[in-house]
Amino acid sequence: MGDYKPPFKITNKILSYVSSISEKIGQITVTGNLEAKPHLRRNNRIKSIHSSLKIEANSLTLGQVRDVINGRTVLGKQKEIQEVKNAYEAYEHLSEINPYDIEHLKRFHGVMTKYLVEESGKFRSGEEGVFKGEQCIFMAPPVQFVPHLMDELFAWMKEAKEDVHPLILSSVFHYEFVFIHPFSDGNGRMARLWHTAILAKWKPVFEYIPIESQIEKFQDEYYEAISQCHVAGESTGFIEFMLAQIDKILDDISSQLSGEYEYLPEPVRKLLEIMEYDVPYTSTALMEKLGLKAREGFRRNYLHPAVEKNLIRMTIPDKPNSRNQKYVKI
Repeated sequence: MGDYKPPFKITNKILSYVSSISEKIGQITVTGNLEAKPHLRRNNRIKSIHSSLKIEANSLTLGQVRDVINGRTVLGKQKEIQEVKNAYEAYEHLSEINPYDIEHLKRFHGVMTKYLVEESGKFRSGEEGVFKGEQCIFMAPPVQFVPHLMDELFAWMKEAKEDVHPLILSSVFHYEFVFIHPFSDGNGRMARLWHTAILAKWKPVFEYIPIESQIEKFQDEYYEAISQCHVAGESTGFIEFMLAQIDKILDDISSQLSGEYEYLPEPVRKLLEIMEYDVPYTSTALMEKLGLKAREGFRRNYLHPAVEKNLIRMTIPDKPNSRNQKYVKI
């Protein structure tokens, strides 16, 4: 079993992405201090969950996903609401995952598919294919091979983690896992969760980097990269695709953390830090969060500069002084 090695090549493109990502992660860790920004961490986690589920055709909006997580009542399909609750539970315990332990994989599949799948936390007992309409575009390996293929994959990971870079190893795992398709349902969600878990073991900051939202933006290319690798019989193209997405999302995180806010006046920075994306706030609610009493000072120092700099928008822009006016962070 120790002889198995998933087929892939290390290309110059892969090496240059690895060095670029490592450098960006270093900068984010030094300057960003995501640990001290609970709002940002929570926003990013909600984005991860929303995007990973949206890829699997969950129709809830980002705002609805946030409401489910915050315990508010959401009108939607019960199955989709349960998917959000399960994914949140899994991502909240991400730091406890040992990504090199196959029993952890089954346990977290149990969390991710609780109340939704009969074979929750167990490898599939039937044959699985991926369909596009009526057409089967990919047939997963026969069911009797699944336990052995998964054992081989985890045995390879345990050995390879000593000399294969985590950025490469996590992408290889993601592809091989999707290829084996070990569960009857939830394979995509688990592949993305596990990818993040492997990276978070390397650099804990990955726990709060929503790679899933980047994949969702390029969903067609994601599936295209997977199917090209099925044809090629190796995962090189998929590794390149994933590293390109991670490299890109780190630029977004850097600007979230520093670029946009660094040169802003202190009051504006404070205002942005207490606001979650896509949530409408009244000026009274914002003043309460900031512990401010003087409305005029709040408008002059906090609100107006943020609106002028296009960092927050009014829900009723043509009536700035409307009683129903609310503010949304862009």
